[in-house]
Amino acid sequence: MRTIRTVRELRDALAEARKLDGSIGFVPTMGYLHEGHLALVQASRTRCSTTVLSIFVNPTQFGPKEDLSVYPRNFHRDERLCRDAGVNIIFAPETEEVYPSGFETFIEPGASAQPLCGPFRLGHFRGVATVVCKLFNMVQPDLAFFGQKDFQQCAVVRRMVVDLNLPIEIVTVPTVRDPDGLAMSSRNRYLSALERDRALSISRGLFAAQAAFQEGELDPARLLSIAHQTMEEVDELQYLEIVDAETITPAMGELSRPAAICVAGYIGSTRLIDNILLDTKSLAR
Repeated sequence: MRTIRTVRELRDALAEARKLDGSIGFVPTMGYLHEGHLALVQASRTRCSTTVLSIFVNPTQFGPKEDLSVYPRNFHRDERLCRDAGVNIIFAPETEEVYPSGFETFIEPGASAQPLCGPFRLGHFRGVATVVCKLFNMVQPDLAFFGQKDFQQCAVVRRMVVDLNLPIEIVTVPTVRDPDGLAMSSRNRYLSALERDRALSISRGLFAAQAAFQEGELDPARLLSIAHQTMEEVDELQYLEIVDAETITPAMGELSRPAAICVAGYIGSTRLIDNILLDTKSLAR
């Protein structure tokens, strides 16, 4: 495994890999890795001959009152986990390598960035789309792997790839959860033991709505009501919505297309997001 800091060195290393006619898989992260990230690595290793994992805490996707300065970091631990998982290259650029002096060009996503997290994290998806596009140009992967937990982010990235004609296949990997159901997240470390127990109400609500859906309930309002009943321990519920799984538009009327029930809320001072897919194709008719 190699740890690389500059774009020039990265491109030289990947040129060598491409000479072997192998595919390049890419896993973009902000570090402080957990089993969810490692599932992305495993998916890449299954399909690609070379796996690149980036570690870069992207400043442009954080708002002025968000947790950029305290976002969890432990690079030596991340290196060890990557080595054990079979990552070939860690790309860990400094901020100046990604955003050099005079940088002024950003990607502005459209409708897919407007609902859900959009009103609460102004400019967030602008920063996400810009850094992901830059990383794609740096790595030039054949496939890129993202976790379903960041459902709206996946939608924004997929739309960007289509709109900008980027020759990359986006692979979405199911959310990895702790045995008790809590979706794995680097921000979970902010939770105290009591807060973590309360955070389980989020996944319980999603699972309750999913169970009702699988039993034949297709009305979005009733599904949301079921989910909401078990989320009483969330201190501030920013949104709880059912959206079309492809367009991210609010589900209207009885569900007839794949959808997702998405939630964001605060447990103490920690903002958590989660979602569950509601796949109408899987229902018996």
